[in-house]
Amino acid sequence: MRKKQSKQNTILKATISNIIVAFVYVAIIVAIIIILFSSKISMAISLINRVSIDTSKKVLSEVKIDLEHNKLESYPEYGTRYANLIIEDLDVNLPLYYGDTLSILRYGVGQTAGGYFPGEGGSIICMAHNTRGFLRKLPEIQLGTKIKIEAVYGNYTYTVYDTKVVHQTETDAVPVQKEKEILMLYTCYPVNSIGHATHRFIAYASLD
Repeated sequence: MRKKQSKQNTILKATISNIIVAFVYVAIIVAIIIILFSSKISMAISLINRVSIDTSKKVLSEVKIDLEHNKLESYPEYGTRYANLIIEDLDVNLPLYYGDTLSILRYGVGQTAGGYFPGEGGSIICMAHNTRGFLRKLPEIQLGTKIKIEAVYGNYTYTVYDTKVVHQTETDAVPVQKEKEILMLYTCYPVNSIGHATHRFIAYASLD
């Protein structure tokens, strides 16, 4: 009986060891794939962005702004690109979409529907993934850095005056207000986190 139990224990230990070894091998292989093909993945994302830009030009041309009253006469359709967001110091040039769903964020920067548009004089709340090709370098941004939004109805330049790391539940860190035109751009933090990131890096910039 003891010999039988000892044999079963030996088999169990061997099985557990094999599972651990297999898991380690899989982790190593995944890490190698990520390292070897990260540039190709970024290139693929860029190609997808170009396709999205080309297919939405007709919709974008219909957006107009009433400069006298600082408001849009017509708004972009939800989910369409209406601008490019550019941070030259970080080598960032991304399409800006109206909307912030997960499907939209696959292609570029998303803008929260609850805020204002560039030129309307209020809060503009934008976000993008922290992966390569998106806002991975955002935490490196410096005070005084220029962020440009080149919209179909006009160009707007904002100067970064503050940055902050907050927990994802601190929604008051990106307030919607009408007193001053402020661009709030954020991404998940830290950028090298594995799995779900619980914090956000926010750059605050005011209209020049």
